[in-house]
Amino acid sequence: MMRTFIAFLFSISYALSSAQDSKPFLKEEFELSSPYHTVLTHLKFLQDENYKPDISAKVFDEKDIGKNINGEQLAIKLKQILDGKGMYIDLDIIPKEMNYKDSITYHQRYYINKSLYPQLYVEKKGQNWFYSASTITNIPIWHKEVYPYGTDKLLSILPKVGHDKYLGLYLWQILGILFLIVLSFVVHKIFTFLIEKILLKVFHRLGYVRIAEDVLIPVAKPISYLLIFVLLTVFVPVLQLPIGMNKYVTMIIKAVWPVFAIIFFYRLVDILSIYFSRLAEKTKSNLDDQLVPLVRKILKTFVVIIGVLFIFNNLDYDITGLIAGLSIGGLAFALAAQDTIKNFFGSIMIFVDKPFQVGDWITSGDIDGTVEEVGFRSTRIRTFRNSVTYVPNGVLTDRTVDNHGLRAYRRFYTQIAINYDTPPELIELFVEGLREIVNHHPVTRKDAYEIYLNGMADSSLNIMFYIFFEVDTWSEELKGRHEVLLSIIKLAQKLGINFAFPTQTLHMETFPEKKGNKPLYESDLGKLKSEMNLFLSEQVKK
Repeated sequence: MMRTFIAFLFSISYALSSAQDSKPFLKEEFELSSPYHTVLTHLKFLQDENYKPDISAKVFDEKDIGKNINGEQLAIKLKQILDGKGMYIDLDIIPKEMNYKDSITYHQRYYINKSLYPQLYVEKKGQNWFYSASTITNIPIWHKEVYPYGTDKLLSILPKVGHDKYLGLYLWQILGILFLIVLSFVVHKIFTFLIEKILLKVFHRLGYVRIAEDVLIPVAKPISYLLIFVLLTVFVPVLQLPIGMNKYVTMIIKAVWPVFAIIFFYRLVDILSIYFSRLAEKTKSNLDDQLVPLVRKILKTFVVIIGVLFIFNNLDYDITGLIAGLSIGGLAFALAAQDTIKNFFGSIMIFVDKPFQVGDWITSGDIDGTVEEVGFRSTRIRTFRNSVTYVPNGVLTDRTVDNHGLRAYRRFYTQIAINYDTPPELIELFVEGLREIVNHHPVTRKDAYEIYLNGMADSSLNIMFYIFFEVDTWSEELKGRHEVLLSIIKLAQKLGINFAFPTQTLHMETFPEKKGNKPLYESDLGKLKSEMNLFLSEQVKK
């Protein structure tokens, strides 16, 4: 990358510098009668072939400068700011009218670069045009911004190291470029050594192997390249390259370094997703596991969009118009894809409200099944026919969702039908035994159940059996039902109780040689109670 960059510098240097030098700097006379002549005077007498800073300083009004400010230094610093920022001044577009007025403010002002430096302008005072007082005030501030960390001191040293030109560049400029190449290479190697040889070994010895491989390695190269471009941003303005060349070099640096910033933050999102995944694993809800990939996609999209806008902003494009265009395009897109957007916000509402989570059994309209995945647009539900249904999230948020998975208790209700000729004492004993079955079962709710003789049907006496199971899954509920019903059947056999079924009984006189169909019940209630207690004790042991 650096080789290509340097080759580009040398290839265009001569053409651009010679093109800039062809401007009519040496053909105009000293004059301040218009914005054009004032800017020309400032730049003309600071050229290498015509270096007269005392004349260039005439572009500042003596009343604005004062006694304690050196006008020549102001003129030199202002040109260094323009050169360092790569601001190419096209003299052909600067107005030559003596009474020029700005079309927006209607003041006699001309702004050099209003988007970058709104305080940098010339204004008419009397018969002449001068740089404004606000420009004079801000020149030291701008100079510190363009040449930070004391690099402005190098400006007075480097140009003294030789004055021979090669391909349009002075010898000291070529040496400065070579120094930047070596410095960038050294910084990259040092940073790589610190990451791979030291930090990785430390993390491996501490047992954080996964963190070292998943966190340090992916971000090491983007950070090293970012450091290199920070160095270029600081030191390239010091080289004072020809303005035409510096314009494109600055543009390349501004456009390229955000790319590595995008890569860094893009990979940083993956690191954050690893952290969020570990947090999600500690929670009971499975919905957090589905939320992490969704958040990762959104953050990555956000990083790319902000990065692209930042690149355009660095290249001095007016991103407000771009954002406005995107807003209009986004509105058209939203109207065309409103169902997709509705489903997207539906997925957000599901993650926020958490009406269900993965593994829950839900019912919504004609949808009945177990949630398998909550996606970006739809939710996947496994029905009890073992088919898979994809339901748009917007539909689920508009419907009533019955979440069976959130039940603290699962109700079980049935009617136990026994014969009409069952003695009342035996019915009481049977009901008492049913209650004891519930009390002794490990997954039944002990504080809320209803077991009573509740009805007299056409062919049976009905005992209401209303209980709750304290289980999490349907399979556990079915197992509990199975065990309870088997216990009821076994208890009925022990007590000699017959379950009724729809019948019609025709009663006839009993012949002497015939026995009736009426079952014979044990009349000794104490014996029956001991039988029941023996049965219940056996159930508890099981």
